[in-house]
Amino acid sequence: MASSKESAILEHGFTAVPRDINKILSGALKLHDPQPLLTKDLPFPSSPLVEEVQKYAKANLNEQTYNHSMRVYYYGQAILRTQFPAWHCSPETYALACLLHDIGTAPHNLAGTLLSFEFHGGILALDLLATHLDAPRPQAEAVVEAIIRHQDLGTTGTITTLGQILQLATVLDNLGDHAEMVSRATVEDVVATWPRRGWSRCFAATLRREMEGKPWAHTTALGEDEFPDGVLANKVMEPYD
Repeated sequence: MASSKESAILEHGFTAVPRDINKILSGALKLHDPQPLLTKDLPFPSSPLVEEVQKYAKANLNEQTYNHSMRVYYYGQAILRTQFPAWHCSPETYALACLLHDIGTAPHNLAGTLLSFEFHGGILALDLLATHLDAPRPQAEAVVEAIIRHQDLGTTGTITTLGQILQLATVLDNLGDHAEMVSRATVEDVVATWPRRGWSRCFAATLRREMEGKPWAHTTALGEDEFPDGVLANKVMEPYD
């Protein structure tokens, strides 16, 4: 019988996988042909905890960032189902991570700390989930770990399954990377449901704003010009912006 720690690791996506997606894919672009999954095929969790976090996210994020957070949920679920069906992570835990992963970019949060936005976002998420909403501690910590590391792209070490799926879904939406993992039908349905409304310009401006105000920010690790320029050059999502 699995211990409570082992059960929590499995339930909340703490299982370690390589941080380098190329190692996971063994150099391929995808492991399986993606299925044309639509939003109706990927139900969004409706628990009281998720509903409270949705209210919080809507109250603190602009429309473009909130819609991005929802797209990340659906892209991530599609990737999980079609590419990594053996991986496990509670849809509720993943939804919480998606809703809160960019909470640190809200203007009042970005300007209210010297911390990089992912780290501040993780602190805010832990306070919200564990202190105010009484989420199980392992679930809250899984969300925080994924938020802090969602821009921690690299080729060494490991990351949680939750963190890897969150990374894959965010770089798909932000940069157009790993588009081969998701059906075009899925992308078209998701952006129709949760429109981008100029997301590439919005997010690139946010990145530059943080790096100008915090030249030490973790975002600089992805390239002070390369990252925002890459966001603006997202050809996969350009037709929908």
